[in-house]
Amino acid sequence: MSTAGLEGVVATHSGISSIIDGVLTYRGINIDDLAKFASFEEVLYLLWNDELPTKEELTQLKKDLAEQGLLPNEVISLMKTLPKNTHSMAMLRTVVSALEMYDPESFDMSFEANRRKALRIQAKIATVVAAIQRVKEGKEILAPKTEFSFSQNFLYMLNGEEPEELAIKSLDTALVLHADHELNASTFSARVTVGTLANIYAGVVSAIGTLSGPLHGGANEAVMKMLEEIGEVENVESYINEALVKKKKIMGFGHRVYKTGDPRAKFLKKMSKELTALKGKEKLYQISVKIDEIIQKEKGLLPNVDFYSASTYHSLGIARELFTPIFAVSRTSGWTAHILEQYANNRLFRPRAEYIGSQLRKYVPIEDR
Repeated sequence: MSTAGLEGVVATHSGISSIIDGVLTYRGINIDDLAKFASFEEVLYLLWNDELPTKEELTQLKKDLAEQGLLPNEVISLMKTLPKNTHSMAMLRTVVSALEMYDPESFDMSFEANRRKALRIQAKIATVVAAIQRVKEGKEILAPKTEFSFSQNFLYMLNGEEPEELAIKSLDTALVLHADHELNASTFSARVTVGTLANIYAGVVSAIGTLSGPLHGGANEAVMKMLEEIGEVENVESYINEALVKKKKIMGFGHRVYKTGDPRAKFLKKMSKELTALKGKEKLYQISVKIDEIIQKEKGLLPNVDFYSASTYHSLGIARELFTPIFAVSRTSGWTAHILEQYANNRLFRPRAEYIGSQLRKYVPIEDR
C-alpha cells in the first residue's frame, strides 16, 4: 500500500524534536518556553547535545560561532563572481558546497570531526547569507564581531550597523522558532543524503535545495510578494476573493501536521506588530491581519509560521529574496543535529515505489514499429 507524500509514514526514529497533539518540542522542551526564554545559541546547543548549556558552555559556543564565521578569501571571491541576478537560494547552495573544499576535515567521518564541521557550517552560513545581500548591493562583505551574539552579528553583517534590541530579539526568536520541525522535507533530504555516508556538507546542500521550493521554505517569500501586490488594506478583500474564486493557493496558511494551528505563528504575529510599528510599516501588519481574518472565515485555515514572518523580516530591512536563506540559517541547526543522529545509528533509506505503469509486454524490433 502506497501513501502519497509519505504522509503519516514513520521513516526513522529520532530524539531531536516532536509534534504530538499539536505541541512542538525540541528535545522534550515546549517551543513556547524556548521562544519566550531561550537564545538561539541555547537552542543550538540543546539540539546538538540533548541538554541546555551551562553559562560557561554557552559563552564558549558564542565565542566559537563568532570565530568560525569568517569565510575563506577564495569563497568571498567566488561570491563576487556569481551573476548578481542569481536567486539567493541558488547562491547559498553553491557557496555552502564550495565551503567543503576549504575544510581540511571535509571527509573525516569521525564523530568529533563531524561535530566540528557542524559548528563551522552553522557559523559560516550566517555570514554567507548576509554576504549574499551585500554582494547583490555592491557592498563589501563584513566579518562577524566576537563580542556580538549570533543574531546580533547577522543583522550587523547584513546592514553594516549595530542593530536595535527589538530587532535582535525578534530575529533571535524567529531563529528559535524555525530551528527544527521533526522530519520535514529538507530534514528528510539531509538524512537520506548522509544515509549513504555522504559527508555533512552534502547533507546540508541537499537540504538547502529542498528548502528552496515554495511548498517548504519559499512560502514566506511568496507571502511577501502577495503583500506587496495588495499594497493597501482596502485592496485585501477584492484581491483575496478573486484569488479564492480562481482557486489560487494563498501561501502561509494551513499545515499538514497541525489541525488546531501552528504553535509558532502567534510569536511571529506579535513580532510583526511590534516591528512594523517601530519601522513605520504598520500597513504591512494591517494587511496581514485582514488576510488572516478572511482566510479563517472563508477557508477555516489558520496562519502557519511563514505568514507573519514575511512582514517581520521585511521590517528588519531584509530583502524578500533573503527570507528563505534566513530560514536556512536557522534550520541548519536542526539539519546538522539530524545528520549527526543519522550517522550515529545509520541505515540506508531505500523505500519502494508502487508501480502503476504498463503491464509486462514484449520488445518490438524497430523495423516492426
